[in-house]
Amino acid sequence: MRRIRIFIGLPVLPRLSPVFRPLLLLLLASVLSLPVLALLAAWLPGGAGAASAWGILREMAATVLPGYAWTTLWLALWVGLGAACVGTAAAAAVTLFDFPGRRAFEWLLLLPLAMPAYVTAYAYTDFLQFSGPLQVGLRAAFGWEGRLLPEVRSLWGAVLVFVFALYPYVYLLARTALGERAAHLMEAARLLGAPLRRRIARIALPLARPAVAAGVALVLMETLADYGVTSYFGIQSFSTGIYKAWLAMDNRIAAAQLSTLLLVLVLALLGLEQRAQRRMRFAGGGVGRAGSAEARPARLRGRHAVLAWAVCGLPVLLGFVAPVLFMLRPLTADWSVLPWERFGAWTWNSMRLGGMTALLCVAVALALAFAVRRQPTALTRGVVRLASLGYAVPGSVVVVGLLLPVGWLQERVPQWGLGALVTTTALGIVWAYLVRFGAVALQSVQSGYARIPASLDDSARLLGVGRWGLLRRVHWPLLRRSTAAAALLVFVDVMKELPATLVLRPFDSDTLAVVAYQLARDERLGEAALPSLALVLVGLVPVVLLSRALRSREADA
Repeated sequence: MRRIRIFIGLPVLPRLSPVFRPLLLLLLASVLSLPVLALLAAWLPGGAGAASAWGILREMAATVLPGYAWTTLWLALWVGLGAACVGTAAAAAVTLFDFPGRRAFEWLLLLPLAMPAYVTAYAYTDFLQFSGPLQVGLRAAFGWEGRLLPEVRSLWGAVLVFVFALYPYVYLLARTALGERAAHLMEAARLLGAPLRRRIARIALPLARPAVAAGVALVLMETLADYGVTSYFGIQSFSTGIYKAWLAMDNRIAAAQLSTLLLVLVLALLGLEQRAQRRMRFAGGGVGRAGSAEARPARLRGRHAVLAWAVCGLPVLLGFVAPVLFMLRPLTADWSVLPWERFGAWTWNSMRLGGMTALLCVAVALALAFAVRRQPTALTRGVVRLASLGYAVPGSVVVVGLLLPVGWLQERVPQWGLGALVTTTALGIVWAYLVRFGAVALQSVQSGYARIPASLDDSARLLGVGRWGLLRRVHWPLLRRSTAAAALLVFVDVMKELPATLVLRPFDSDTLAVVAYQLARDERLGEAALPSLALVLVGLVPVVLLSRALRSREADA
């Protein structure tokens, strides 16, 4: 057991005296809530002044704000509708019907989770643009002239990229909801004489509705937080407007106000997602898979099986297979243009930041989860809520929320060198990662704690085990798998994170995500293929583990 003591180091929270534990929790709450508090402070009298802030808002309302709002609204509307249709149709196909290849499609439909949306955008742009191989080949083969396909870099191109990159969020939740009760209830309806179309419309879809709503909310949060696709396609959304206000116009207050509006939209979606998750408990309660051994998915043959193949195969093809093939084409065409000599440095920077953040997030998650387990006070619950909110905060909002107070302090006490400390070292970017992805680790650790009976704590206390001994000798052996999963998820998210990394990375510390974006922006798509495919390979790891976990859970059920 001695070697377990060095596993992370930060969960020494139980050793602290009762006086210092609340102070440490308050400090942690301040670290996690600083971005949101800084944005709210931009509207108050103080550094900028309320009058100046409202004046800037009125000026934006008369110029750029309507365009940002309208574009973001249409993008969210069509992406949400498309992801709901694709994800629900795929989940219904693999859950309610049986056809050749159904088992393979159950995990193949998860593959687009490994493909960052901005990588998909680069791949389709390289293949479908005017100078891409498809249009060049068509013009050469048929003697046609001019543009043969619509412009890829458009609002509709972004909608298609987001739909086929993010539909797995809807697919996962809808598949879980349908698998728990739909087959059993549809079998009962069949015995009562209801036709298949009516069983789907009256039973399956209403059961899946809360799960679909929760999945769509997650899709929209990812869409609103995106910067890579919207910036690369030249779409004027809130996310691109924030960076333009900060970096191009050097207007901190305008960036803070746009960030606040985007944060309000994301928080509204988070509330919708949590409400839908609560409703899913009622949809999934009662009779589960147990007791439904006689219920079997409906067997499909002929043209119906072909239709099911199309419903399941098209998202996999457009969301994963085609982008990977499009990125592999420049790799095999000309190896000399690939930046092999710098690829190792980019990979090391990405892995270094990912490893540091993963260890820190897991340590904070263990400390918070243990504090709530031992003393579920209002303070500990409040800090946990702040940490859980971080994943819903877009990376662009986190950046503005961190740099605002840093810039304010730098102007008033320049001798501290706080600005240089945050922007030229790993402190700022790891801080942003902690705010952004701490919720991922916390959710995984809390799910592990939910499987540990409280009676074990009582038994350990009766045997004279202290707080540190309880965590080290009782909880940690049971939480190792959960903490390993949390570290892996945070590591992969950090590797793929673009907005925060693009602004806060230290000098000469480019990551795979940043160089993929910069090379693609410079129209060097062949060179962008190498770091992009590396990100896809890293993203495949949690997808494979997720697929195995779903299969084992269904087998146990």
